[in-house]
Amino acid sequence: MKFRPIHTRRAFEEICQRIREQLALGVLKPGDKLPPERELAQQLGVSRNVLREALRSLEMAGVLRLQKGVKGGAFIREGDTSRMNDVVRDMLSLGTISLRELSEARIQVLDLAVRLACERARPSDFRALEANIERTELATGEGRLLDRVECSREFYRLLALSTGNKVIAMIMDSVTEIHMRFVYAKVASSGASSPRLSEKRRQFLSALRARDVAAATRLMRGHLESVQRMLELDPGAMSLHVALAEMQPGVPR
Repeated sequence: MKFRPIHTRRAFEEICQRIREQLALGVLKPGDKLPPERELAQQLGVSRNVLREALRSLEMAGVLRLQKGVKGGAFIREGDTSRMNDVVRDMLSLGTISLRELSEARIQVLDLAVRLACERARPSDFRALEANIERTELATGEGRLLDRVECSREFYRLLALSTGNKVIAMIMDSVTEIHMRFVYAKVASSGASSPRLSEKRRQFLSALRARDVAAATRLMRGHLESVQRMLELDPGAMSLHVALAEMQPGVPR
């Protein structure tokens, strides 16, 4: 593994680009360790301070893991799909996208996810969804509505996994995670919840097991639209800053 010296005023960006190029070429892979800082700075022809700035940037981007100590160094990380959540959340906060666009995208993505799940879901996926529905039922019976919201988040994650498509799962997780923050804020503030949730989940699972795309899609769409109506009954529940605050580190989920 060798890096060519950099001859540019934008050394910081160029370092990041060079390392990403090595990833794209397959020279670097998850778990690999970059050369020691002094050696890497010499290869690139930059100061160690500039190199450290680039490494910190790649760490924040989720590309590197910087570890201190005798066995420390800069390591290539496994892909972290949760980074996409941060991007979408920031775009929502900045007004680049609207909540209605997010909800519309979620419905469309779930349509595709349901179709793929009907084709590809395995018995183990059905068992996982069934266990989730049982936990949802228990949380509902005991009045643990916020726990039920967490069950819903897990339900969509399990459904995404059953598609067998990592890209669809990543997109679905991103739009669902943010949308569930609004549901969480609504339930926490007013105690509102979707009636007959467990029953609806069982009907959907039955359609999924039967590989009935039309029925499964119709049931999922009907549920998503009812949740959206519940949220829109109280505009305050759709407050962007309240819901996004729920996503910040240190805030209970």
